[in-house]
Amino acid sequence: MSLMSSVLLLAQEQPAPPKVEAPPVSAIWPILIVLGAACLSVLFEALLPKHLRWPAQVTLALLTIAAAGVKLVTYVSDAPAAGETAMFGTLAVDRPALFLWGTLLALSLGAVLLIADRSVEPGGAFVASAAIRPGTIQDRAQVASTGMQTEVFPLTLFALGGMMVFCAANDLLTMFVALEVLSLPLYLMCGLARRRRLLSQEAAVKYFLLGAFASAFFLYGVALLYGYAGSVRLADIAEAAAGSDRSDTLLFAGMGLLVVGLLFKAAVGPFHTWTPDVYQGAPTPVTAFMAACTKVAAFGGILRVLQVALESTQWEWRGVLWGVAIVSMVIGAVLGLTQTDVKRMIAYSSVAHAGFLLIGSIALTEKGLSGTLFYLLTYGFTTIATFGVISLVRDSSGEATHLSQWAGLAKRSPLLAGVFTFLLLALAGIPLTSGFVGKFVVFEAALADGMAPLVVVALIASAVAAFFYLRVIVLMYFSEPAADGPTVTVPGAFTTAAITLGVIVTLLLGVAPAFALDWASSGVFAIR
Repeated sequence: MSLMSSVLLLAQEQPAPPKVEAPPVSAIWPILIVLGAACLSVLFEALLPKHLRWPAQVTLALLTIAAAGVKLVTYVSDAPAAGETAMFGTLAVDRPALFLWGTLLALSLGAVLLIADRSVEPGGAFVASAAIRPGTIQDRAQVASTGMQTEVFPLTLFALGGMMVFCAANDLLTMFVALEVLSLPLYLMCGLARRRRLLSQEAAVKYFLLGAFASAFFLYGVALLYGYAGSVRLADIAEAAAGSDRSDTLLFAGMGLLVVGLLFKAAVGPFHTWTPDVYQGAPTPVTAFMAACTKVAAFGGILRVLQVALESTQWEWRGVLWGVAIVSMVIGAVLGLTQTDVKRMIAYSSVAHAGFLLIGSIALTEKGLSGTLFYLLTYGFTTIATFGVISLVRDSSGEATHLSQWAGLAKRSPLLAGVFTFLLLALAGIPLTSGFVGKFVVFEAALADGMAPLVVVALIASAVAAFFYLRVIVLMYFSEPAADGPTVTVPGAFTTAAITLGVIVTLLLGVAPAFALDWASSGVFAIR
């Protein structure tokens, strides 16, 4: 009895354990909706009959994006200006994160519409069964079938959820997990093309192998930074870097490896080697999804790491990233001139645009942050519409992507040629398009931050890159079409909606960008 009394007395003397506050679920409802719907989509694949899977998956994907968008808009109106953390501090829900989430949801809507279309390519752009070996009799037969590998829809939702977590991650471990969640579905989706199966599978293998190397760089950088700061939280790394008596070897080595992994995912040269092959070999709807949404997520992560964790060490890394931005712009502009395939040309265009985006990321000011966020929005919608147009020019073997096959396209379809011309001018940054406003705000922020030489290089690279856009326009309008040239497929409702959405947003953000600019500049990253 006395022993029991002693135990009870000792228990009463112990301090109560600290109270852990429950995370604010309202802040992360968009992520929960997307990832929950992705799990439900997997159940659809397992339980529904084959003929019901496509309509069920398309409906679920579109409703998911709409519901997440509604929850996001509802939360934004009451969101604290300084932001808040969720999931026990692993996610930072601040104004830049909310803008990136809205951008990702809007762009994924266009990408899902392209993925769901089954009229441009009968049966859809995806293989009827991924287990079919390329070159076999079954492979040739599936081209004419109306079946579709509908697992692409849960993969898309998982990738979208990973992207949303990635650009809001408040620590490097969460960022790494999100990186894998967004990357693994993309590796699979790249190898699911209905036509040119060997090229598609080669693209998937290249993307997977190079992505694995990049993930190893990222994770090794995380380990070194943990050894330096004793934490993987971005705020703790920033505090250690600002005033620590430890050796900076671990800091700079970890910083370099971490940034290499991020630059690979953003397709920044010279870490872009996967980009042209994967853009060309992947199904065009997947290429559109990667080119638009992955770049948004990757630069969201780059902005957060540079401005939250590494801002105090900017004098050490800024010069290096100047060189990386210049290399990326030069590679994209110069090698884009040599391309004879439209998809590869747009791939090198994306490398050049990644260099422009990196300029805004280096400018550690509110203008640099808002300009980069706005640029991501404009580039994403233009890219979605561009790949939607590319999917419509076809011959007997599928998409006709060789430049010679686009000769005289304006005589075959003046409307399609006009739309593509407008999108190419937007990518070139011509006034009255969103591309011009996006470049203007990024370059203005760079000039205000003392980066005039970098802006001069960017302007020269823009002028060089404009040449290969104009070359395609001249080819479409001033060349005679070949007698056996490709035809222009009449798009279905989904592809029409995706292209129309991209064109309208590209035009609106070019002539009336104030609303989007105000939202992009409404706040800064939360440092907690």
